[in-house]
Amino acid sequence: MDIELDGNRIHSERAFHETLALALGVERGYGNNLDALWDLLSASVERPLQLTWSGHQVSREALGRRFQQIVDVLERVQRQDEAMALDERFSYCLR
Repeated sequence: MDIELDGNRIHSERAFHETLALALGVERGYGNNLDALWDLLSASVERPLQLTWSGHQVSREALGRRFQQIVDVLERVQRQDEAMALDERFSYCLR
């Protein structure tokens, strides 16, 4: 599955979580926080999953340090899948 997030429309952490949950069809029951993001991406979504965050510079500026915390979770999930040598993996790209 490929999903693209439009960073030009993500100006808060809440908006990030809501946009991601909608794209993945998990609006109900998703916790809208970093722990829930880890749980969702590390174990609950079908792979392969490619997440592209276009216009991420706008989100980076708007979210401040929370942007890097979100990216840290994305990176951890990607590294976990690589370490497990999964054939179908989570990956992300910032554009």
